[in-house]
Amino acid sequence: MDTINLIDTFSEFKDLKNIDRVTMMSVLEDVFRNVLQKTYGTDENFDIIINIDKGDFEIWRNRTVVADDEISDPNLEISLTAAKRIDEDYEIGEEVTDEVKLKDFGRRAILNLRQNLASRILELEKDHIYNKYKNKIGDIVAGEVYQVWKKEILILDDEGNELLLPKQEQIPSDYFRKGDTLRAVVYKVDLRNNNPVIILSRTSPVFLERLFELEVPEIFDGLITIKKIVRVPGERAKVAVESYDERIDPVGACVGMKGSRIHGIVRELRNENIDVINFSNNLQLFIQRALNPAKITSIKIHEENKRADVYLKPEEVSLAIGKGGLNIRLASQLTGYEIDVYREMAADEEDVNLDEFADEIESWVLDELKSIGCDTAKNVLSLSRNDLIKRTDLEEETIDDILRILRSEFE
Repeated sequence: MDTINLIDTFSEFKDLKNIDRVTMMSVLEDVFRNVLQKTYGTDENFDIIINIDKGDFEIWRNRTVVADDEISDPNLEISLTAAKRIDEDYEIGEEVTDEVKLKDFGRRAILNLRQNLASRILELEKDHIYNKYKNKIGDIVAGEVYQVWKKEILILDDEGNELLLPKQEQIPSDYFRKGDTLRAVVYKVDLRNNNPVIILSRTSPVFLERLFELEVPEIFDGLITIKKIVRVPGERAKVAVESYDERIDPVGACVGMKGSRIHGIVRELRNENIDVINFSNNLQLFIQRALNPAKITSIKIHEENKRADVYLKPEEVSLAIGKGGLNIRLASQLTGYEIDVYREMAADEEDVNLDEFADEIESWVLDELKSIGCDTAKNVLSLSRNDLIKRTDLEEETIDDILRILRSEFE
């Protein structure tokens, strides 16, 4: 029975597609030689013949023929009488080769051999998975959702390997069920208790970059380069692109005819709003493009502390800031400059800085107004009561008090 089990283990070993023939032969021979050393004290006088295609093996022992009363090591020597039982023609000094049957090892040795073989199979499989995915970091992989848990999703690839998509690497609106096909980028490969753990990500900017490569042939071919990607997963992303061929419009190529190319990416990312921007070494122009769709009047750059003061007409401020400050935050990340937005007032218009009202309005309320781009009294008064209620976290009574205080300043 043990012999059959060992043959089954060997057959399982030979069926592994991901282990090359040379490695397989080497490991098998190594396992058999270990058992021979433990059983006979040496493996030097044994020949191991492995037939990978059939899934079987033979072990042959070479011994020198000696006189019946001169045997000192029965593993290395065979008596003349025993040799002649194999073949009548054997003489003293000649070498006899006979097959060692598996059952000759004994039950414990066979069990040990089987365990060693199974252990080496497992090791090789782990090494294969680790190396395979270590080389795939940054690549998109697809797999089938096998199990959905609260903190992560278990995915099986086409070889049945287990991949993990943690909650923090999922787009907030992602929803997957068992059996769904899921695409993500290989984020990292860890070793936990000597087991490879493959972590995937759908929130990484690299995932978005790879999707662009799949959808836009010019990016895949290197005609268009992605200079930088910043994103708030599931909400908004900004992608700066550049073409070295003047005949190619990088933004147009990425978006496609009637948005045909970008639609697939937007769907994959759960309707993430993607702004594709033409990269420029001209910083003022690049900041201007990054703040799209807002129209900028002027920009003042502070190189020493990497800041940019952007001046816009009052009606453009909310566009520049975006919902929840998303547009300005991503524009700052994309350009590498902290962007401050200011309303441009007419020359004859008198205005008062909000900080002047610190004795009448609490500082946290003033900070809330500044967070939506209002730095002066007239900035606030240029917005309707409803706008202020919608865009701030302030109570209606607080808004009414603010408007009353600020209006009284100009009466």
